[in-house]
Amino acid sequence: MKQTYKVICFLLIFCLNIHAQNLDYVFKNESEGYKCFRIPTILKSKNGTIMAFAEGRKNSCSDTGDIDLVLKKSYDNGLTWSKLRVIWNDGVNTCGNPSPVLDKKTGRISLLSTWNLGTDHEWEIILQKSQDTRRVFLIHSMDNGETWTTPKEITNSVKKSNSTWYATGPVNGIQLRKGNKKGRLIIPCDHIEAVTKKYFSHIIFSDNGGLDWELGGSTNQHNVNECTVVELNNGKLILNMRNYNDDRLRKLSISEDQGESWKNIYSDNFLIEPICQASMISIRRPLKKEIIAFSNPNSRNSREKMSIKLSLDKTKTWPITKLLHNGPSAYSNLIQLNNKEIGCLFEGGYKSPYEGIAFKKVLIKDLLLN
Repeated sequence: MKQTYKVICFLLIFCLNIHAQNLDYVFKNESEGYKCFRIPTILKSKNGTIMAFAEGRKNSCSDTGDIDLVLKKSYDNGLTWSKLRVIWNDGVNTCGNPSPVLDKKTGRISLLSTWNLGTDHEWEIILQKSQDTRRVFLIHSMDNGETWTTPKEITNSVKKSNSTWYATGPVNGIQLRKGNKKGRLIIPCDHIEAVTKKYFSHIIFSDNGGLDWELGGSTNQHNVNECTVVELNNGKLILNMRNYNDDRLRKLSISEDQGESWKNIYSDNFLIEPICQASMISIRRPLKKEIIAFSNPNSRNSREKMSIKLSLDKTKTWPITKLLHNGPSAYSNLIQLNNKEIGCLFEGGYKSPYEGIAFKKVLIKDLLLN
């Protein structure tokens, strides 16, 4: 009897562990006409539709080649997802780095993205040995993601002539709630300088609901690139950046002028990383304390352990950690679904971080009880 009881307990624990590791894929590799899906971003439209964006990589998981911008939508808060739709397909060229933002007044969705020839590699663009360069494009939807405009190039408005490589996001943008630039839309970006080959983070912004975009402030120091931005209740902006220094700590910078300029970079000793993209959002709850959520692979050594961390003191400390997936994982994007839940769209798998893009929901109260 005791032996039978032990076997039953072992099987229960085994099944619970397997269930905890189950990944609910929104985009699964080797499906829907694509070899690989990467670079997840997510946005909630004015009518509550949840939109999951990604790069559909036609022939491999490589950053180079035939890559399309794809979309799936959820009308039930992330429980089920629509069939895949292609937003931008430019033949064998690379259309990527989706970075969406919503203008809450008009409902207009601005999707910022980048383009390069499918035959041009990143290193060639950085060394200025490529046939073309990295270009920036703008796509709009006025009907909650049902239809999209033809991509419009805005490179000259948002990219300096001495920049080579350039990336929008890849993460959601924000709309400012405070200050004399209330309503401003901001997209976090990064670029590399010609000749010096130095990496910097910067933002671009729109003051007319996403119709026109301008180049905002850039970091004073380099060795940072893919970044995410939040607005605090006091009106300050915080830029959280991927870091290429050996300390494997996230880098932060503060703006006190709505993204026009950024103060010196500093390390966040509570946020470790394996050198990877991350996401940060401000959680809005009526009559509750300000909460900032952050997601990334919670490891210094490898892309694994996708986790959410919470800060209750404007990113000074991060005392709460929730493990979402213990296995291989990489890029992510957080979203507040409602006053009770947040969600995380992230790359993950069992043998590799790039087996697909999964979605998990978490109750905010459960995070606060950790």
